Amino acid sequence: MSDKSEMGEFLRSRRARLRPEDLGLPVWGRRRVPGLRREEVAQLAGVSVEYYVRLEQGRAEAVSDGILEAIATALRLNGDEQRHLRNLARPPRSLSRTGEPLRPGLRQLLDYMTRTPAYIVGHHTDILGWNAAAVAVFGIDFAELPEAERNWMRLVFFDPGIRALTAESWPTIAGHIAADMRLRASHRPDDPELRALLREMNERSPEFREFWETHEVNDFQYGRYRLRHPLAGDLHLDYELLDVPGDPGVRAIVTYTAAPGSDSERALEAVLAASTSVARR
Repeated sequence: MSDKSEMGEFLRSRRARLRPEDLGLPVWGRRRVPGLRREEVAQLAGVSVEYYVRLEQGRAEAVSDGILEAIATALRLNGDEQRHLRNLARPPRSLSRTGEPLRPGLRQLLDYMTRTPAYIVGHHTDILGWNAAAVAVFGIDFAELPEAERNWMRLVFFDPGIRALTAESWPTIAGHIAADMRLRASHRPDDPELRALLREMNERSPEFREFWETHEVNDFQYGRYRLRHPLAGDLHLDYELLDVPGDPGVRAIVTYTAAPGSDSERALEAVLAASTSVARR
């Protein structure tokens, strides 16, 4: 089994958010903590209380798919949370190493996306490649950053420029990152660099630690962020994370687009045109 404390903390956090009356269970006795009791989860899952206690304490070995599914159903886990639970119960092994050079074809793809801000991230949110449109929108020349700082998670939590740019969307973006990294950590338990990065984030950023301790997990793939660009004003951009299964060191290509015909599309075009004009001087 994976980190024993991680399993226990995750299960406790999931049962704490449920109320027995919402699940048709009788409410009896004085409750010292919010949410379901261990006995109630065991009843809903159809397992013994002793077994569930062992599971929550990380002492249960060779947990079957059936039991994991029953626990997930009892705790009303969504798809990403079920995947996280399976990772904790049966940690994946021998994942491919990261740090491999980015393929030329991927760099070419970024360069051809002249009207679409885009960058490529690795499994540690490290920014492996980017295009000129991304530099224009985010206001950062990634090439000038030290390699350790060329990391989306560090930029979101520590860079004042990104903090100002993301403005109203910052809590959403920050929460998504922490939830995604929770899932990455359970999927890559043998990744020492990832473990070191997460320790650093918890030590350096009380805000990250607050998000981290919620034990939320989310393999987010798309959504919309509102940016406050210094030249264009409000930009409502839709993001997509495009998986690249052929490259084990790549997490995804991240693209940003504006709705056709919208004020944001016109503002985005103005930003890109202005950056092209400056580059040609």
